[in-house]
Amino acid sequence: MMTDYSDLYQAMHNTALEKWSLQLPELLDTLNAKHHGDYERWNNALESLPSIESCQIDFKTDNLQIHTITDIDEWQLEQTLKRLSPWRKGPYQINDLLIDCEWHSDWKWNRIKDHISPLNKRLVLDVGCGNGYHCWRMYGAGARLVIGIDPSWLFWMQFQAIKHFMGVKPVYLLPMGIEGLSDNIAAFDTVFSMGVFYHRRSPMDHLLQLKSVLRKGGELVLETLVIEGEKGEVLVPEGRYAKMRNVWFLPSVETMIVWLQRCGFEQVKVIDVNQTSIEEQRSTSWMTYESLTDFLDVKDQNKTIEGHPAPKRATFIAQKSTI
Repeated sequence: MMTDYSDLYQAMHNTALEKWSLQLPELLDTLNAKHHGDYERWNNALESLPSIESCQIDFKTDNLQIHTITDIDEWQLEQTLKRLSPWRKGPYQINDLLIDCEWHSDWKWNRIKDHISPLNKRLVLDVGCGNGYHCWRMYGAGARLVIGIDPSWLFWMQFQAIKHFMGVKPVYLLPMGIEGLSDNIAAFDTVFSMGVFYHRRSPMDHLLQLKSVLRKGGELVLETLVIEGEKGEVLVPEGRYAKMRNVWFLPSVETMIVWLQRCGFEQVKVIDVNQTSIEEQRSTSWMTYESLTDFLDVKDQNKTIEGHPAPKRATFIAQKSTI
């Protein structure tokens, strides 16, 4: 499946992202989902989506409600979309069909939406965006252009499936990590990094990468796993954390503030600290594999199965210096 990004390049024209838009085509030409072993199954699912004339969409609802003008077979649609399982970020609703994803990503959005700077007319980047659920919410909050990046081809396919119903909107998902962004773009008004930081081997490098793509005075919204503790305390799991292999650093809230400041961010605020519940992250018919309840100690849900503190997430807001 080839994707035409000409609308994206046009949207980047006459913005601070124009220089990057000249470099993107060559980079995207090197990325090809056909090399993935599940490509045929995923692509067949996309090609089986029903033809539609137009949709009515409410980007402000938690379920991202999509109403098709054309009548569609919702049972057949469900079978088609489940060929793109597991669905981890959502929920989405197409007519009466609820795509009940593993994560209640709407809960995370509702915790932060009234604290971030208004997104109206902003250029927004969502790092590690999954299938793009939050990208659509950012667009619904008034963003001029939203670019999500995530290297997972499955998430990219899920995004394409949802975009089939959304139509032409200035929301795009690029199948790459933050390493694919040019150095010192310094163009985005707001950058989100939610659920990425603890997967990075070098936390400081990640913060500097995020700062390099923000314009002067731009806003960073960062959510990450944290631990209880004083300034300077950090958990570095020796093995797995909640059955995840690639968890590197879990700082205390105070430590995270210091790290942000050391990397040149100002006006650092903590806007939410929340222990993840088994109602927010759970298995569903759209994600039938193990989920949070399987990652916790069966006798004490305040501990992971390895004996670490259970997942607690904090969200920080910070500004890049205007100097």
